[in-house]
Amino acid sequence: MSQQPPRRHGTRKPYRRPKKDPVRVLAFEALRAVDERDAYANLVLPPLLRKARAAGDFDARDAALATELVYGSLRRQGTYDAILAQCVDRPLREVDPPVLDVLTLGAHQLLGTRIPPHAAVSATVDLARVVLGDGRAKFVNAVLRKLTAHDLDGWLERVAPEYDEDPEDHLGVVHAHPRWIVSALWDALGGGRAGIEELLAADNERPEVTLVARPGRATAEELLAAAGEDGAVPGRWSPYAVRLAEGGEPGALDAVREGRAGVQDEGSQLVALALAAAPLDGPDRTWLDGCAGPGGKAALLGALAAQRGAALVASEKQPHRARLVARSLDGNPGPYAVIAADGTRPAWRPGAFDRVLVDVPCTGLGALRRRPEARWRRRPEDLDGFAPLQRELLRQALAAVRVGGVVGYATCSPHPAETRAVVEDVLKGRGGPAAEAEWIDARPLMAGVPELGDGPDVQLWPHLHGTDAMYLALLRRTA
Repeated sequence: MSQQPPRRHGTRKPYRRPKKDPVRVLAFEALRAVDERDAYANLVLPPLLRKARAAGDFDARDAALATELVYGSLRRQGTYDAILAQCVDRPLREVDPPVLDVLTLGAHQLLGTRIPPHAAVSATVDLARVVLGDGRAKFVNAVLRKLTAHDLDGWLERVAPEYDEDPEDHLGVVHAHPRWIVSALWDALGGGRAGIEELLAADNERPEVTLVARPGRATAEELLAAAGEDGAVPGRWSPYAVRLAEGGEPGALDAVREGRAGVQDEGSQLVALALAAAPLDGPDRTWLDGCAGPGGKAALLGALAAQRGAALVASEKQPHRARLVARSLDGNPGPYAVIAADGTRPAWRPGAFDRVLVDVPCTGLGALRRRPEARWRRRPEDLDGFAPLQRELLRQALAAVRVGGVVGYATCSPHPAETRAVVEDVLKGRGGPAAEAEWIDARPLMAGVPELGDGPDVQLWPHLHGTDAMYLALLRRTA
């Protein structure tokens, strides 16, 4: 009987089939959709999670991890790019985008979570073998091994310029914001280093889910009672706001399913409430939301108007967004109408309304917590693209309100070019006829909210108020 030859040292290990991890595969699919289709994670991720739950692949912990991987990778993309560039032997632009997405997921697990390094590397290499193939998985493995040489603070000491040499670039790398956005936010905020660091850090925090109880249809107390076991707490500023604890599911609440409540940032609520509270000269019968999509402010305004016997017209240019507005207003107790119309070419007669809100299209720099990928997509030239539209929408809003009526100009951006500069240009007639209007001090209409600025307009901030960086100017038409 022949003997088996002795096993030689160095014999290859048997091939191990990569384990398909549904959490990381889903996170990769979400990042690819964001990259390939310019999609937004807050629109892409929920249906992927619902599909995974329906297939029985996910529990609540899996969904939480997938969400953290996607949002964390997107928020910190610029920082991770700067670090990965030190670990890759070619310019990052020459790395295939799917490979870079896998590397970014690995970098976030290693540098931005408590996942043990060996587990983060192993899971990411397995993901690469599943979605990229064995060849590119070896490249991923080599890069991640280099990445484990330092923790996040250690890498930042190596890749971020000194603050004293280039403060904007230092803050941009450390806090994962493009340099031009750091500069713009700093100009808008004013002050020294501490304030801007707090703002940039707040942009990287996961925002709370905030509900609004629509007046006359639901109460904050009802929402608190229904969601109490999940750790819900009252809002900070709005009497209609309820903040859900992390992982709270709005759709589990009857009031949300029935449209009597909705998901709405507290800053957005404050804008609608301030417009509704602004003093009027004369009657208060007809309101207009001139840029109503997707419908959050329209639903709150509609409920407030109904309590006074006033009617709301909600106008939205895009028909599909107008349908979302109609869905938000469905069941409103007072009279309302939803129309698909362009606010720069009014479908209403001049002076037809007592109150008008225009929450204009903008760069969205005030909502980077919710749309982290937007910071990497936006460019300084986008400001010039929005400028004519913002000014014309405000001009037409002032034409739509009667003498003595009030217009609210709102935007989810703190950039000076999208806020006060727009209002001042319209009032001074730059680019069109001068508007006959006067400022109303909006600060007293947000009673109890601190640090609103010098007025008469208002700027909210994530780090100061826990809201999106909403801006509001209130104007009364005088002639």
